[in-house]
Amino acid sequence: MTTTQIRAAIVGSTGYGGVELIRLLQSHPNVTVTSVISSSNAGTPIAEGYPHLTEIRTDLLDGIDVENIRSKADVVFLATPHGISMKLAPEFLEAGLKVIDLSGDFRLKSGDVYREWYKHEPAEQTLVDRAIYGLAEVYGSQVAGADFISNPGCFTTSALLGLYPAVKAGWINPDSIIIDAKSGVSGAGRGLNLSSHYSEINENFKAYKINKHQHTPEIEQVLSEAAGRPVITTFTTHLVPMTRGIMSTMYATLTDKRTSADFVELYRQFYEGRKFVRVRQVGNWPATKEVWGTNYCDIGFSVDERTGRITFISVIDNLVKGAAGQAIQNLNLLMNWDETLGLQFTPVYP
Repeated sequence: MTTTQIRAAIVGSTGYGGVELIRLLQSHPNVTVTSVISSSNAGTPIAEGYPHLTEIRTDLLDGIDVENIRSKADVVFLATPHGISMKLAPEFLEAGLKVIDLSGDFRLKSGDVYREWYKHEPAEQTLVDRAIYGLAEVYGSQVAGADFISNPGCFTTSALLGLYPAVKAGWINPDSIIIDAKSGVSGAGRGLNLSSHYSEINENFKAYKINKHQHTPEIEQVLSEAAGRPVITTFTTHLVPMTRGIMSTMYATLTDKRTSADFVELYRQFYEGRKFVRVRQVGNWPATKEVWGTNYCDIGFSVDERTGRITFISVIDNLVKGAAGQAIQNLNLLMNWDETLGLQFTPVYP
């Protein structure tokens, strides 16, 4: 394992994902954040918008200048909106930088599917093919040594870590999968919109993007690979009045008679050595507060012998395991470091 010191630039550093990257990388022993970049706030201190960042190593926001960034950084994190990364990633890759993209621009391998779900023209197919899909616990071996990583979506991470081993093993019928997912408001970003207005979300609980959420084809793409055939799921997202966290409650029909204990053993074997997935004992189901501020995904199970179905519960912090934390985990794998470097936080509780 190499201990090379590297320099990191963060593009889109004034969004929640970018700010979380700054926070987490301050604790990374092998990384120095040398450039924080915002096209809309260049030349202003990052602490002007985020006073809690008064002591970070770089105090002025840079504009997007590829040559300037290349002189300061070895790796670039793109924490930008969809449609922006596809324009920036080629320039940084051509400049010889490693790129970890937190947007959805390179997750879907089909341009037609991207166009349908994201309502944008897709990136160049050669770039899409080059990007390694960074679901670390599943594709970590492909991430190692790569130079271009597409970080999974937050809902996707929670759902796939909860479902992938069972689908891969053939223990559930993939045609029966229903995913019922709930997210805290930070998943909508820092921009102002009616859905995240305090008086709209407080003491409220609502579904949104029903049958239209852009993470749907991402989930189906990976589960189809696991199943060895096309998989279509029912995926419904909900917004809950909390800041952080995702809970995915998922249902599927068993292909054979199995117990909750069987699933615990299957998942512990599948995720053996992967320190950020914690599989619960039978009868112990996770809650979002139990992973708050960390890169953990906690998973629990309950087989219903009466119906022949199983319920999965998978929880993550959407800004850490669902975004910035998994991006850093991918950097660690890419650099052949211990994947836990800079991410060894105990959950904040209560």
